[in-house]
Amino acid sequence: MRTRTLAVPLVAALIVALAPQPASAVDEISTKKLRDAVTVAGILGHERVLQRIATQNGGTRASGTPGFAASAAYVTGVLKSAGYKVKEQKFTFAFYRELAPAQLLRVSPAGPAYATTTYDYSASGDITGRVVPALDNVLPPTATPSSTAGCSATDFTPASATAPEIALIQRGGCDFAVKAANAAAAGYDAAIIFNEGQEGRTELFHGTLGGPAAIPVVGLSFADGSALDAAASAGDVTLRVVTSTEVNPNATTSNIIADSPAGNPDRVLVVGAHLDSVVPGPGINDNGSGSATILEIAVQLAKLKITPRQQVRFAFWGAEEGGLLGSTHYVANLSDTDLTHIFANLNFDMVGSPNYVRFVYDGDGSATGTSGPTGSDQIESLFTNYFTAQGLATDPTAFDGRSDYGPFIDAGIPAGGLFSGAEGVKTPEQAAVYGGTAGAPYDACYHQACDDINNLNAKALSELGDGAAHAVLTLARTKTGFYPDGSLRAPARPALPYRGDHLVR
Repeated sequence: MRTRTLAVPLVAALIVALAPQPASAVDEISTKKLRDAVTVAGILGHERVLQRIATQNGGTRASGTPGFAASAAYVTGVLKSAGYKVKEQKFTFAFYRELAPAQLLRVSPAGPAYATTTYDYSASGDITGRVVPALDNVLPPTATPSSTAGCSATDFTPASATAPEIALIQRGGCDFAVKAANAAAAGYDAAIIFNEGQEGRTELFHGTLGGPAAIPVVGLSFADGSALDAAASAGDVTLRVVTSTEVNPNATTSNIIADSPAGNPDRVLVVGAHLDSVVPGPGINDNGSGSATILEIAVQLAKLKITPRQQVRFAFWGAEEGGLLGSTHYVANLSDTDLTHIFANLNFDMVGSPNYVRFVYDGDGSATGTSGPTGSDQIESLFTNYFTAQGLATDPTAFDGRSDYGPFIDAGIPAGGLFSGAEGVKTPEQAAVYGGTAGAPYDACYHQACDDINNLNAKALSELGDGAAHAVLTLARTKTGFYPDGSLRAPARPALPYRGDHLVR
């Protein structure tokens, strides 16, 4: 899961929860029967299977590993048994895993080891060399954006042709991959990227290069990086960089796509959740919770013999954690006709966070400034109106492109969904509304080995699971649509290039 959240003050949260909500353009559909059928017990049954799969496969369900293949086989079997038309959409991607933690050691002048992290897709290496700061590191930093260090080939002094050297580069201005590639092209044997220095950009930051890099790349906090820059500018500083990684540029993974046997195939609702975990953990909340929830909705829709007006397509994405690769591949490979037939995307990525908030994607941009395509505002209202009717508050979360709705909104498809929080910290105002612990992450085990079957909040699964079931059935059964003429689709626009999380600046 890759979504940032927007904290709102208590008063604003209560206004969102209690004020009259704008009417949705879609019909009001009775969803109680489905909501009653989609239970926490049913969701947790799927989660237990995903946990067992991870346990039997080295503690991970990451794309490119046997754990993901087994997860995909389980989901496929359940959907086929429920009567869905299921296909596997295979694609290749660059698989990456860290085999041992990075080391960044001060050789001369002698000093303690630095706290560091290997950037995803870093090359393996053991490099001892002189540190050379990029020519345009900005110290102290100015207002955001401050630095464009390393974004141009001319930002580096050409490296020595005879002795190893390590480039020291400030974050900001361009993709980490661009900085690393420019350092390698200038002849450097390794690169260190340190955080930029403004508020919120000071800590040790773990990034991804998006694809295989030519040299080892590690990270530093702003405090350590700026101090190292000053020392290296004043005299020679020698460090040792050690990374140990596995990179396969041609790994294979897949999306699992399941279509309801009934419903108009000219109007398709895509209900998606990513099935993969990160390599370090089983991903039972991120995103076993979203996958298990939509799987149980699919099962119960079939058991209740509900006939949708629109065709419902349940999609379990691969390689989300590599940069939304599965959903991007899916949207990019839609034919022009298929693209015009999809009228909406619902995305469920982490709906069981232990210290949860009921986040709804801000389709109209009124709270975050970033709206989705026309119709996304109606999807937002569909969720907020439902929760208001249940006496439950909601908070907005931004369409910032960090989950699998990204490729859909870039293609002009209305989108929305729910999220219970990731690495962000719960505010005192949110704790007053939702309970839980202020000052603690929504999910303290985000992207860690402890994201296991015990890392779930049953209340979150119940509330957000009901909200998800309500939205799926409402959009599957509605006779009217998002637009002034009552239609469910706007003219499609060409898909735009999409870049995944942490690739940018």
